[in-house]
Amino acid sequence: MGSDKGTYNETSCADRIKLVFWDGTGLCLFAKRLEDGIFRWPKIEDGVMRLSAGQLSALLEGLDWRLVHEARETPAPAQPG
Repeated sequence: MGSDKGTYNETSCADRIKLVFWDGTGLCLFAKRLEDGIFRWPKIEDGVMRLSAGQLSALLEGLDWRLVHEARETPAPAQPG
């Protein structure tokens, strides 16, 4: 979803989610109910919930999005002497 703005509806049941977002061509509605587990929501700061694309993907799969981090660049080994 990138930088597209959207809204969400956190139902009283923590195992369900509804998202309404603009994909550039129209409004999209996404709804999901987890068979097992609950969605773990990030904090809302200044009325905004911030997630990277990877974190959102993890959230929608029912995973703990807090465990998703940006890939770290590994430096190439230096040539010996």
